[in-house]
Amino acid sequence: MCGRATIITPAADLEKRFNAAFIKGAVLNENVNISAGNKIPVITNEQPNHIQMFTLGYTPKWAHKQTYMINARSEGDLNPENNPQYKGAMGIFNKPMFKHAVKSQRCLVLVDAFIEGPKQEKLNKPYLVYPNRDRGPFALAGIYDTWQHPLTGELHHTVAILTSAANRITQRIEHHRAPVILSREDEEKWLNPDMSVAELSRMMEPFDSKGFNAYPISSKIKSPDANGLELLKPTGDKLFKDYDRCLYERLKYAEEDDYVIREERLVEGDQFVLF
Repeated sequence: MCGRATIITPAADLEKRFNAAFIKGAVLNENVNISAGNKIPVITNEQPNHIQMFTLGYTPKWAHKQTYMINARSEGDLNPENNPQYKGAMGIFNKPMFKHAVKSQRCLVLVDAFIEGPKQEKLNKPYLVYPNRDRGPFALAGIYDTWQHPLTGELHHTVAILTSAANRITQRIEHHRAPVILSREDEEKWLNPDMSVAELSRMMEPFDSKGFNAYPISSKIKSPDANGLELLKPTGDKLFKDYDRCLYERLKYAEEDDYVIREERLVEGDQFVLF
């Protein structure tokens, strides 16, 4: 599963990256610890030119109460062993809760990183998974629906993140699942209502770990109320050695250009020495 998500990219930069504008009235709040019930930015196949804020935690429109399903298994019940080499059918197309949405209500879930822990320790031993080489925000494959509260009539726009079997990174974290990360080439395809089941199934395979890395962070992240950039500070080494800045360092410093001294993003309790 995808335990938590992070979005910290400013709205204007998010609009530029995904070539879409925030819908009128939508407010993007910086949140490094998005959990069930929180708002998360999405782009739906119904409004591909707009970014909206949906509730993380899927509830189908026919449900009697909110269900807050944050993840949907691509393989459904067809890969109970969570085999990373699974090449069979994607059972989500036959799951009553998800089969309608995956065929006609797909969306991009916009994040800067996601947070996952080992299958046993979970978020008691969390890792931040992020794109390296300063690549910025990316899209997770999502499905959505609108649920109406039976008593108040209030509409709730909800979303779930699709998951696949583990890839190289989440296997190293000792977690059995991974969110489905879409390549830039597949983002537009995922929103195309005319895509075949075969093509959609291809996009649901474990994401390519090249270009991504992870490092351990504080277990304080497990509290849904915890927030702030300091939660993304490394508590250990990266899973894979590279010479790129980690996400925490990338967000802490905003660089205007190559010739301007970097501007510090102040975090309570931190001290800096510039050379």
